[in-house]
Order: sequence, then structure tokens, then C-alpha cells
Amino acid sequence: MKLVSTRSRRSCLSLAAVLLFTAGCQKQEAAVPAAATATADSTITTFRHPGVVNSKASLDLVAAQANAGDATRTAGYNKVVDYMNQYAVPTSFPSVVYVVGSGGSPTEDQIRRDAILAYACALRWVKTGNATYANQSKQILNGYAYNFQRYSTSPKPDGSPTEFRQTYLEAAWVAPSFVAAGEIIRYYQVNGTGAGWSATDVSKFSDFLNNLKNNYVNNVPGAINDINNWQASYAYAKMALGVWFNSTAVYDSGYDYLFQILPQLFYSDGAVKEQRDRDCVHPQYTLTALTYAAETARIQGNTAIYEANGQQIKNGWNRYEDAAAGNYTRNCSGSQIFPGIETAYNYYGTSKLASLRDRQDPYGVSGDKTFLGFTSFTHRSIGR
Repeated sequence: MKLVSTRSRRSCLSLAAVLLFTAGCQKQEAAVPAAATATADSTITTFRHPGVVNSKASLDLVAAQANAGDATRTAGYNKVVDYMNQYAVPTSFPSVVYVVGSGGSPTEDQIRRDAILAYACALRWVKTGNATYANQSKQILNGYAYNFQRYSTSPKPDGSPTEFRQTYLEAAWVAPSFVAAGEIIRYYQVNGTGAGWSATDVSKFSDFLNNLKNNYVNNVPGAINDINNWQASYAYAKMALGVWFNSTAVYDSGYDYLFQILPQLFYSDGAVKEQRDRDCVHPQYTLTALTYAAETARIQGNTAIYEANGQQIKNGWNRYEDAAAGNYTRNCSGSQIFPGIETAYNYYGTSKLASLRDRQDPYGVSGDKTFLGFTSFTHRSIGR
């Protein structure tokens, strides 16, 4: 029986469950069941850091350009400042995050907001070299590392229960954002000086990520029956976590899985299935997760995801531009465009993707804070 999503901005997925265990806890990721065996191992032997969505070279470039007064880069950076001006660095952190289907809760909203805020603080430190911002990022990362215990659920607005599987998707959304911030704070140096994140705190943060991975993210593939943005989010999250843990097993569990489900996410005309079948938001979840996974793989030395299936990610963004222009079955004109388009355009550089990214340039963060933003600062015209 098909399970229907209980949350308007979420969707469903399928495939046989993949039994996964953490390499970060000195366990090995279990093999994918034979019926779903992948054939596209990443072949990574040594991970590059920072290595999730941003690299050292890209961060060096954008910081130098912004500090030199480049107007375009500064406009993108101002989105970072705007976000930090909107949200104060928290002084308390939830031990239990309550997920609410078809709605939200204060703790659910906070963990999403804070994951992005930790990333914004890290980016601001990269640009300014001001240790205050690195310390603010560490305050958030440590706050969750030392306080978070578990996800739970609360009833939906209509009083009906929220399925526990919703917690799996929530963890898959926030985990890579936390990792992207942590990668910068752990590895990047401004003028030869790092952020000073202690080994004890890094270890505790790894425990937090292992909690998200082992108890929530790993459960996504077997949670529900349809194939769409849930699975794309899972693949991206596992790749990001693999980078953090320097684990090829963890990374490839997401990388291989992405190649398995990639053709099933799209119609033959290139459109994400949810674009035709559902709305204007969910297909962008899929496209953004795939794009960020592809960018992470590119940083690690592999462009295979970007190039897969005749550049399927590009074709999906192309069809979304058709919808944004009012020239597709579903009219998405006026809808918010997710920041992932900036990263996709940086790689593909086509006029059609330029048309889509130009609609809402510069890019900050999407309204629901499910994926990293600030791509007009971090990715516009940085080259491949």
C-alpha cells in the first residue's frame, strides 16, 4: 500500500531498505542488498577538506573577491550578513527535537535555522577573519553536540499523529548543513590560523552526527514507497557524512544509492516527476540535493554525478525553468527558486540555467531552511 506524505513540503520514497552501520563508530557500512547492487563506486581513497559543497580553493577565491570589493560577490555575501542579523546565535539548544507533520514545532524550526546559522557564521569568518564568527559557529555546533539526544514527534495541526519516519527526513536535511559548517570550522584557515575547535569538541560533534546517521538518516531508504526527494536527500546526507568521517563506506553508501535511483526521479522529458505530479517546491528538493551531492563529489575529484545520464541534473533544472516561465504543464511562475540553481549554473554554464538563476539573484536561504544557501556568495562564477 502506498503511503502518503503527511507534510505538504515533503514526499515519499522507496527501494528495499539498506542496512547501514557507522564507520565513525568503528563499524563497517553493510553492503547494499543484491537486488539493488550499485556499479558506480566513487573510488575515493583520500578525502579533501573542507569537502562538502565548498573547497579550500573556492572559499579562498570568494573571500578574496569580496574583500577586494567585487560588487557581485559582495551582494552574495550580504545575504550571509542579512541572515545573521535576522537570527541571533542561540544560548540554549533542544535535547529533544519534535517533528510535526503538515506543520512545525519550535524545536524543529530551531534545528533547521541553527544548522544554516552555523554555516553562515563559518562563511562570515572565512570572509572577515574575525574569530568572533568562528566562535559563534562553534557555539552552535557544540550546542547540539553536547545537548541533542533524540528526535520525537508531536501531533499534526489536525490532531492526528505524526509518523515517526518524518524524523528520518528531518535528520537527512540538517545533517549535511551541520557537516558543511563543521568542515569549514575544522579544516579551513584564515591567513594560516584555524578556528581553534578542540579535539574534544570535534569528537563530541562526531558523536552527534553518528546519532543522526545511525538512528535516523540510515532509515530513510526503507521508510516509504515512492521514489523522489527523500532518497535524493538521503544520498546527499550520506555523502556529506562520509566526508566528515573520512569513510569511503559511508560516502559510497550515498553515492552508489544516488546512481541507483537517479533515473527513477525523472520523466523522459527531463522533468523531476514531482514537478509534473505534485507542486513547484518538492522537485527543487530533489534538484538541490542532487546538485549539492554532485558538487561534493566534484570537490572530491569526480564529476560523474553532474555528467550522469546525459547531464540529467541540468535537464531537470531546464524543465524547472520552463515551469518558471509558464511553459510547462505545471506553471511555477512566481515560486521561490532554491539556491541550488546557482551551484548548478556554475557547473553547466548554459543560457537556460542562467535564465533561471537570474530570476531571483542573489541567493540567500530558502524559506523552510531545508538546504544550504548563500550560493551567490560561495558559487557564482567560481569555475569548475
